[in-house]
Amino acid sequence: MPAAQSRRRWGWAVVVAAVLVIGWTVQHQGGSGSAGAGAGGEAGATAAPSTSAEPSPSTRTPAPGPSASASLDQNDTALFAPQVVTYARKAGIDPQLLMAILYNESYKPHDPSFQRSWQRIKPDAAFGIANMHKAAFDETKQGRDFADRNWNELPDDPGLAIEAAAYFLHDLGKQLPSQLSGGHTRDELMALGYNTGAGNMRAFARGVKPGPQAQTYLDTLHQNWAKAGADVKAAE
Repeated sequence: MPAAQSRRRWGWAVVVAAVLVIGWTVQHQGGSGSAGAGAGGEAGATAAPSTSAEPSPSTRTPAPGPSASASLDQNDTALFAPQVVTYARKAGIDPQLLMAILYNESYKPHDPSFQRSWQRIKPDAAFGIANMHKAAFDETKQGRDFADRNWNELPDDPGLAIEAAAYFLHDLGKQLPSQLSGGHTRDELMALGYNTGAGNMRAFARGVKPGPQAQTYLDTLHQNWAKAGADVKAAE
């Protein structure tokens, strides 16, 4: 494990302990446990109101794989390879790319209770095993068969998180020029776009050199690439 990634995991371990204490305090003081309480998003996004209502169910057929109600370790990324294959193919992207990105995003604990407790501290935090922000999810779902789903459902529904990430990557790919400069592949650029945004991705496609954070994300993608490929192959 690279030193930088090791430091991030140790950092999250400390955060987990702190958030669990805060979550326990909120729960025992009568704080709201409803999904999306105090939810925000990326800069400029409209905050989602708190609600005690159940989210509307989706009519789409879920992909095979761990269900939202299953008792499982959401941090065991390999478990979700079947859903990665299904939704990546549906969205027309490389399943290995999507799988590698899930590994990249696995530095953050994905327990639903932790995510919601952490969001009480940081309202603009990302949700789900693919770490998607509200603004990105709301834009991606437009016109798709999960358009009736809510960003607040992502922590409890890994399949929805994977589906949304697949289409987000698809939409990023549509924004790339046909001719690329700088030596990066389309998959590498889409991964950089997932991490840094579409505008930066297009700049990298024109030959702009990624900064340290973006380069670290790309290096981690390369480290996860073979493992992601093996998972995808086993799930096909």
